[in-house]
Amino acid sequence: MKRRIFLKGTLASGAVATAVSAGLLSPRQVLADWPKNAFEAETVQDALKGLYDSDLTEPSDAVNIKAPDIAENGAVVPISVSADLPNVESVTIIAEKNGTPLAASYQLGASAKPSISTRIKMGETSNVIAVVKADGKAYSARKEVKVTIGGCGG
Repeated sequence: MKRRIFLKGTLASGAVATAVSAGLLSPRQVLADWPKNAFEAETVQDALKGLYDSDLTEPSDAVNIKAPDIAENGAVVPISVSADLPNVESVTIIAEKNGTPLAASYQLGASAKPSISTRIKMGETSNVIAVVKADGKAYSARKEVKVTIGGCGG
């Protein structure tokens, strides 16, 4: 019985691989829409405009950002963002002085808890900005992270 399952799996994998190589099946067709312009932006303002159609954010104590004061390796800087706001729609993390500052952007469902933890790359010492969109308005908090060894080729 296991031999039959193995053979069926092998045949199915071969059929999919053949369809992909022939151009009949393309991974691009199944990817979700993403804000390409925002992730390719070279300034914080352009990244925010690409995400939210505006570069205006309101500083808020309700947005909490947790990051190390000193990151010994800029290739893996742990960042946590949470918000004490109702109806949070998205959470965005920006490394201000990176070549492409937008590090991550998360769209949240209605019942999701607005708490994100990730690791980002930082090329040099700069501010990490957390932007939380709630009720159609963008709120932000920032924290300076000193980088001793750059993670973006530095």
